[in-house]
Amino acid sequence: MEPSLDTDHRIARLAAAQEGVVRHRDLLDLGLTQPQIRHRREAGRLIDLLPEVNAVGHDRLSRTGRRLAAVWSYGPKAALSHRSAAAAWSLRAGGAQRFDVTVATTAGLVQRAGTRLRRTGGVLETTRLGLLPVTTPARTLLDLAAVVPAHQVDAALKQADVLGLFDLVALRAVLAAHPRHRGRRRLTAILDTAARTELALTLSELEDRFRALCAHHGLPMPAANAAPLGWRVDFLWPRERLVVETDGWRTHRTRAAFEDDRARDQRLAVAGYRVVRFTHRQVVDAPDAVARTVAELLRGFDSGVTEQR
Repeated sequence: MEPSLDTDHRIARLAAAQEGVVRHRDLLDLGLTQPQIRHRREAGRLIDLLPEVNAVGHDRLSRTGRRLAAVWSYGPKAALSHRSAAAAWSLRAGGAQRFDVTVATTAGLVQRAGTRLRRTGGVLETTRLGLLPVTTPARTLLDLAAVVPAHQVDAALKQADVLGLFDLVALRAVLAAHPRHRGRRRLTAILDTAARTELALTLSELEDRFRALCAHHGLPMPAANAAPLGWRVDFLWPRERLVVETDGWRTHRTRAAFEDDRARDQRLAVAGYRVVRFTHRQVVDAPDAVARTVAELLRGFDSGVTEQR
């Protein structure tokens, strides 16, 4: 096989693993010389996207490929941020034509086409989504609070909660680490409002509210704070093996605690328990809907018992 053809195959394999995008340094690592890179660019086999970044064969890239190109064009200290990071984490829609990129430097940089450049001389909390360098969920929410209205930040926080990305400890840490950040005041106010709403109902009050909900709708009373298989749960119907948990920011849970809860739910499910979670807000603001769901689950158990007989 011709050496040049073998090299092109290796470039194509690398591009396939990187959403169609290769960096100049990737090509050098594959052993290409500057003249070889220039020849492939002139022949159209390498297509210039942004400085130091090329597409291979065509420039019909996925959104992830375009995100990679945007971030990689700024070097190793860059990460997707702000609205674009929120979209990458699925905290909001991602229809923007320009990608937000933050670079951990105060040095002068030229803004690349199709991007919105931001610089920071402080700590930039980052992680990776696959190959993509991106700000952490907590830092993303802080940055988002600096550039969108409060109601959009609130919606992103709720979506983070749904996706298991909400980590109050991490959020408090990032707020403390960036006292002069433009988004700090807005994010703090939203978190404080949410905390007041959730914390207004204590555990005992919530238990009373849930018991009242059951009594009002003629449901059998559950056991509170029972411990099937040694795990404490909020409410349990032992015969029906039905567990109800009430979730909310009042728990001040971390991402690890969220995952622990789900692992426990899975073990209970394996043991034959059905676990249903309601938010505090559902219990308080939509008790009829909660009661209907619980009633249907209890009826489902009775039907299953009748069928088995």
